[in-house]
Amino acid sequence: MADSHFFSRLANLWKGFVSLWIADIEKDHPEIAYENAINSMIEKYSMLKKATAAIIRRREDISSRLTSQSKELQQVTADLATAVETNQDDLSVVLIQKKNALEKELAELKGDLDLASKDSDSAKSSLMEVQGEIKKLKAEKDNMLAKMASAQARIRINEQLDGLSVDAEVKALDGVREHIKNTIAEANLGSELKSTDLDQRLASLRQQSGDVTAKQQLAELKAASAAKKASQKTM
Repeated sequence: MADSHFFSRLANLWKGFVSLWIADIEKDHPEIAYENAINSMIEKYSMLKKATAAIIRRREDISSRLTSQSKELQQVTADLATAVETNQDDLSVVLIQKKNALEKELAELKGDLDLASKDSDSAKSSLMEVQGEIKKLKAEKDNMLAKMASAQARIRINEQLDGLSVDAEVKALDGVREHIKNTIAEANLGSELKSTDLDQRLASLRQQSGDVTAKQQLAELKAASAAKKASQKTM
């Protein structure tokens, strides 16, 4: 008894795990969920169709029996009239009993036919309803899967725009920028080295010396000119 209860609980637990596993798969693959639902409804539709066919068959059988019994009642009624007119009392009694039984049976058949007709109409209505639901579910499947595909495409595009490809370009530019900065620094270093070079300093010194010598020569020329002018005035 205890073992049976344990295995029953274990089976229920296993069914629960399987249900969760299937639910996860259906979330990742919604087309599977829709196909399962559609196939389940088609299976129910097939079963309902068979049940509806059986109900309609019963209605047709009752209708056929009602027609046959009605004809028989008409014949018995005619036979009874003939028996009464010909004073065949014993036959008339039998025919009256048969007529009464037929009338009772016909009343029951009419009730059964009315009920069978209502059942068949209800079954056909249910059948059409399930058929409509299947069509709606198929249309919903196409619509929802299209929306799902569109949403997934948008997510992929957003992920790319969020930096999947931009980061690579930025990193490549960072390397180029660093190289340019290094090149500029090397050029500046060359200029600085030139300004501190001994040859450069010597050339600058010589230029300064030349300027001093020229200024002295100019002063001498001016002094000679002034002396010449002074000598001419004295004469």
